[in-house]
Amino acid sequence: MDDLHYLELAELATRIQARELLPVAVTRAQLDRIAALDPTLGSYALVAADEALAQAAVAEAEIAAGHYRGPLHGVPVGVKDLCWTVGIPTAAGMAIHRDHRPAEDATVVRRLKEAGAVLLGKLQMTEGAYSDHHPTVIPPKNPWNAAYWPGISSSGPGVALAAGLCYGAIASDTGGSIRWPSAANGLTGLKPTWGRVSRHGVFELAATLDHVGSMARSAVDAALMLSIIAGEDPLDPTASLAPVPDYRAATDQGMRGLRLGVDAAWNGEDVDAATRAVLAEALDTFRALGARIVEVQFPDVTQAIADWSPNCAVEAAVAHGPTYPARKDEYGPVLASVIEAGLVLSGLDYQKILLRRLDLRGRVDRLFGTIDLLLTPVHPFTPPSLATIRTLGDQPGLIAKLQRYTCPFNMTGHPTLTLPGGTGIAGLPIAFQLVAGFLDEATLVQAGAAFQGATSWHRRHPLP
Repeated sequence: MDDLHYLELAELATRIQARELLPVAVTRAQLDRIAALDPTLGSYALVAADEALAQAAVAEAEIAAGHYRGPLHGVPVGVKDLCWTVGIPTAAGMAIHRDHRPAEDATVVRRLKEAGAVLLGKLQMTEGAYSDHHPTVIPPKNPWNAAYWPGISSSGPGVALAAGLCYGAIASDTGGSIRWPSAANGLTGLKPTWGRVSRHGVFELAATLDHVGSMARSAVDAALMLSIIAGEDPLDPTASLAPVPDYRAATDQGMRGLRLGVDAAWNGEDVDAATRAVLAEALDTFRALGARIVEVQFPDVTQAIADWSPNCAVEAAVAHGPTYPARKDEYGPVLASVIEAGLVLSGLDYQKILLRRLDLRGRVDRLFGTIDLLLTPVHPFTPPSLATIRTLGDQPGLIAKLQRYTCPFNMTGHPTLTLPGGTGIAGLPIAFQLVAGFLDEATLVQAGAAFQGATSWHRRHPLP
């Protein structure tokens, strides 16, 4: 069992279904690895060992009896600690919620359980899913190099998955929080269309910007996970009523004939040489796979980037109304500051932001009438060091650069897929991003699987 921790979820599922591997043994191996490595890495906020072993035993008995539920049956996964879990605390990275025990599971957690997945525990995250960890939390460490950023806010999911401490993870993305950790840790991250996945029971940061998605080792794995968690939900009226496609089948379709849009000027503006090289190599690979490259001009997102922060601030102030300012002293300074900013923004200014968002969404929608996918960086520089990240508060220009290719797609709600595509400083991963039209995650995983069938970047790992 010592060499199975980096299996892709799809391969593990096949071997569990064939009973070559048993869920209890796989779960024990994962728990042993967590016990050995996570005291240093800090990716888990809470490990639910007893519950995981009990779920694994049930899965093992069901599979032995011929009642196989599907590709997540008996597979150990983790969920970001903002998803409600019955009997297991959900803190959302916050001191005030450390003892909160929800009375029900989040819809995504319930669907994982119904699929027979084994929940290893709750993965660490920034306070309230904003940009910094609570002062009482030791941030997770990037397993590739502890001196470098592991990404936010889904830092725990990124570190755990990269280090072989789970086979898939549920995460959330409000401005880049699936894409940054996926890029930093060499993972495949799927941010679905807003509303494709229910937000019921997922701690809110900014309701109209929050996307619930998955982090995985491959596009195929991401497709399998999305197939489980996507779909309408009576408990979340904003969840899309659109039918859920067979995402796994889409991953076998190849790339030929797909129209891949590229805005060379936007992709190259103040982007470092290593990132440009990764984009160029990815473009060559897609061209060789049969994609038709289409030159496009993406709408100017300068205003959208500026609008993201006040938009998020207002919605965060609403989300935290029951506890802020009543328990202000228990908040960390960064989350408190964004809530304060939201409390003072006028209704007129907020409405202007919403109108500008609608305008941008319409322009991006129109673009996807001419292309199937858009290729962009995740951020315009190679993986940043922790020393650089600590200066963000003093460098608003650097924050804007970090958000340039991520937050616009939270403002519009379009789906994205992050894929590892090369290496930079000290062998650290560099990723790129594909964007698709509304509810077209199938084309994202189709293209992602084609790329990963022709490359091996997603099979690099930081630890033995």
